[in-house]
Amino acid sequence: MSALSLALKSTCKCPMVFAQRIAVPCHRQKVNRRFAHQQKYVPRRAMLYVPGDSEKKIHKISTLDVDCAVMDCEDGVALNKKKEARETIASVLSEGKYDFGRTERGVRCNQVTSGFAEDDFKVLFGAKVVPDLLLVPKVDTVDEMEWIADKLKVYLGERQMGAPLNLIFQIESAIGLINLHQIILKGLEKSEDGVFHLTGIMFGSDDFCANIGASRTLDAYELTYVRQKIVVHAKAYNLQAIDMVQINFKDLNALREQSLQGSRMGFTGKQVIHPNQVAVVQTAFSPSEEQIQWATEMIEAFNEHQKSGKGAFVFRGVMIDMPSVLQARNIVQLVQELDLIPPKQI
Repeated sequence: MSALSLALKSTCKCPMVFAQRIAVPCHRQKVNRRFAHQQKYVPRRAMLYVPGDSEKKIHKISTLDVDCAVMDCEDGVALNKKKEARETIASVLSEGKYDFGRTERGVRCNQVTSGFAEDDFKVLFGAKVVPDLLLVPKVDTVDEMEWIADKLKVYLGERQMGAPLNLIFQIESAIGLINLHQIILKGLEKSEDGVFHLTGIMFGSDDFCANIGASRTLDAYELTYVRQKIVVHAKAYNLQAIDMVQINFKDLNALREQSLQGSRMGFTGKQVIHPNQVAVVQTAFSPSEEQIQWATEMIEAFNEHQKSGKGAFVFRGVMIDMPSVLQARNIVQLVQELDLIPPKQI
């Protein structure tokens, strides 16, 4: 067994705990029903940044088997290359130059207050084919979320789209963290018209540290509070929680430990900046064979008990009720999306 496999098995001794970590689509939130978006779960274990002005690097996405590729117009692109980046991305998507396979096609626009965001929206959402996901960096206020939502309605409101645009926003400052709850509520409220679907929150650690004057350490203990707060808010509103970047892309051992730490904290995925990071991160955020077996066998047992008209039942010495079954379905749904097990009726 490889070191990576051993690391994966060590992520969680209890399969039910792993199920709770990814309990996004089946979680029953106790808020207004109009905020409950129960869409099909889209795995985003690794979200890889690719400079939007480099068609050569965009072309390589199809070879990486990454869950989500984020073609970047922001930090990964020089100021004098912003126009080229947005136009390259729009061209690549509209002309269908490359087969992205199962990879979700994402784009990171520029910050709302940067002066570039409006042009990003005009080009990207005025193109023949639009991305699957929009990532908006440095969202600090409710007004900024409202601006994002209103602009998306302007550019996408009249388009015939098969599904809403997925939206993830980044928290990268102290004021953004303070306003997090209200930003989420505004995003959910504005998503009711069906133009976009607020699907996740992402933590931008380096800008956050710079904002508060924190010094980064290897174990990231100085960021424990903000990471936990993001996870709690995300899970409270059925959103995915995407963890920070490991900037030393050559140190795969440190990446593995940080990924496992993030998974244990409840994050559903992680940002990556180099193709070599993808496999390590996606393995860390995947269920083990033991967890998959636990989930599939529990659902089979549940189905048998349902046929006999029974409610709660005992499985492997543990009393099982509906919340436990929903957690098992989370695992099965994830691994089916990843083609780790064949689809079956659950």
